[in-house]
Amino acid sequence: MFKLILDLCFPPLCQACNTVLSDNELVICTACRHHLPLAFPFGLDRELQPKVLQGIELQDVYSLFFFQKGGLVQQLLHHLKYKNQQKIGIVLGQWLGSEMATLNHAVGIDLVTPVPIHPKRLKQRGYNQVEKFAKEVALQIGVKFQDGILTKMKHTKTQVFQSKLQRWKSVQHSFALVNSEAIRGKRVLLVDDIITTGATINACVGTLQKGQPKSIAVASIAIAAGGFR
Repeated sequence: MFKLILDLCFPPLCQACNTVLSDNELVICTACRHHLPLAFPFGLDRELQPKVLQGIELQDVYSLFFFQKGGLVQQLLHHLKYKNQQKIGIVLGQWLGSEMATLNHAVGIDLVTPVPIHPKRLKQRGYNQVEKFAKEVALQIGVKFQDGILTKMKHTKTQVFQSKLQRWKSVQHSFALVNSEAIRGKRVLLVDDIITTGATINACVGTLQKGQPKSIAVASIAIAAGGFR
């Protein structure tokens, strides 16, 4: 009864377009689901990987959406990251994870770990926006989720207004490996919310490699148009 009254006073809204959701819709309305720019299955051309990622090779790259400035995906990511709408991460993690499982893209993965945020930012925000998305991906593909493998030591400013070169410089030496035993000989899936220039992924993968994993793949909610290029 209380939920019914609450929904009447504050009806649930689509996190992409802010329209009122119908009873059978969750987080994202049906219309927006049809208009979201799906990118999956997205795989980075293996011949480009060493060149673009400065010698760091990835097993695979998976992304659910293409990111377009001012588009529906940007709205979803904004609400997830800054409005504490963590249910977005859950729904999108289920979406990507189920796609990966259906297409047997999870066969070569042993564990899933999220890109960490700095403790100062975690305290300010109260959560890592990637965590629930990563947990759901792991649940859907039937592998272990493990946080705390990486830590972010350097508190960097938002990268939104930085150039590609500035982004690469700002995240260099930002991450440290704190649990190398967890990934030694394992096939790791590193998860982030958005891939733009590849700077954060490059820094994280370079750090993970110190733990001698068997392979590293990457998954994200979105990849910017031209990302990794």
